[in-house]
Amino acid sequence: MSEDESVLERSAAPPDAVVAWGDGPDQVADVRHGGERAARRPLLAIVHGGFWRPRYDRTHTGPMAEALAAAGWHVASLEYRRIPGTPGASVADVATALAALPAMIGGHAGEVVAIGHSAGGHLVLLAATKPPPRLRGVLALAPVADLRLAQTLNLGDGAVAAFLGADAAARSDLDPRRLADPVVATAIVHGEEDETVPLAVAQSYLAAHAQVSLEALPGCGHYEVIDPLSRAWPRVAAAIERLGAG
Repeated sequence: MSEDESVLERSAAPPDAVVAWGDGPDQVADVRHGGERAARRPLLAIVHGGFWRPRYDRTHTGPMAEALAAAGWHVASLEYRRIPGTPGASVADVATALAALPAMIGGHAGEVVAIGHSAGGHLVLLAATKPPPRLRGVLALAPVADLRLAQTLNLGDGAVAAFLGADAAARSDLDPRRLADPVVATAIVHGEEDETVPLAVAQSYLAAHAQVSLEALPGCGHYEVIDPLSRAWPRVAAAIERLGAG
């Protein structure tokens, strides 16, 4: 099957606010408010994908964030630095944002659930191993969860080596497959027909971290898991509910 990328071009209503959690132009988050229900729930922090490349940004998470806010969650769609060959900038930015945003955005229950897609899934899986104090759980959607395998498969036309500025074997410290187990509740949702990041990448991660749950979705590709109009969306929403409930 060919990947349905329509969600990447779909517009969403503007965020309710844009907050700066750092000093740089990419150290911001779009915030959408979820109303009264959100007061009893954790903040949702979305980390976008795009194989860590600077031409992809948080804009394409707008439909997802809008749907989650309508379902009663406060949502922050993170931006972060994407500098080829400087992976530490992306990793540090996500960790810093997850630590800072719960206190900066009011009206929620005080904790945060991190949701990352594709390369963003890689980044939230890293955060799950050394979580900030308020991180309740992590949901990785079609994550690049094994950098060595992703490099072997040449995902994103050399995206892993471009991100790392090195061979994946030299950066096991940034490879979720080869790190310690997550210390917060962690789940993966991945389409069985994903051609961009094949399900085998998540399955490899699970081989090393068996306590993490993996929900494989038949007939779904890479982008359905972030598309609120897709048949995958109810399964993603249910996974978020489970993590949010603790």
